Amino acid sequence: LPPLALVRVSVRFGAQRDYDGNWLGYDGRPAAVKTSLAYTLRRLGSDYVDVYRMARADPAVPIEETVGAIAEEVQKGRVRHIGLSEAGAESIRRAHAVHPIADVQLEYALLTRGIEREILPACRELGISVTAYGVLSRGLISGHWRKDRELAAGDFRATSPRFSGDNLAHNLGLVDALRALAETKGVTVAQLAIAWVLGRGADIVPLVGARTRERLAEALGALDVTLTERDLAAIEAAVPQDAVAGTRYGEAQMAHLDSER
Repeated sequence: LPPLALVRVSVRFGAQRDYDGNWLGYDGRPAAVKTSLAYTLRRLGSDYVDVYRMARADPAVPIEETVGAIAEEVQKGRVRHIGLSEAGAESIRRAHAVHPIADVQLEYALLTRGIEREILPACRELGISVTAYGVLSRGLISGHWRKDRELAAGDFRATSPRFSGDNLAHNLGLVDALRALAETKGVTVAQLAIAWVLGRGADIVPLVGARTRERLAEALGALDVTLTERDLAAIEAAVPQDAVAGTRYGEAQMAHLDSER
């Protein structure tokens, strides 16, 4: 890989599927950890990855064993830092006791704020950063979602509780409230939502995806948005912590989230 100072390679592993794409679960056994890393490094043509993390905790394997296996790869120079994904506060503490955890990948947005109760305080106590994904709630609070939008085949939002029926109508009402606030500041709904996450702390890094240059430019515009205490109070009033209707995944997928237990 090119030795670019601003490039960091973060890899998730552990999700298992068969040849036809059928779901098989997660594998956090030490042998699986090392096998996955070996194939990853060969595919990337690299001697190391910067951050290595399991996509979800394997309920059949103590997190200490999974993290311990990655720690051995750290000692060998094949991993620079260990990360976690969707881990709960207790799991984070247990993992950190085995080897320092650099970062935890978590969904965090105006509509998804559960980590504020226990997980974010635990991360801050231990000096662990948070990579916040889903900051626009899969497009729900992008300001561009329409109630009658047709979804492509395989788009998981077609069965997502937050995008279904009365839940969607309720959630789009929250977006309308955000839109009114965004207009008073001369910004878009997406920029307001991203700026809110940016303002939650220097230890939180928003992960924003964009499929077009227009959407990328809009997202980057959030860097120029300054939110005052008055703005934050107005946003809080428009979208209180538990205002969203519906869980972020269906029941089966929610069961895999250690962060939701």
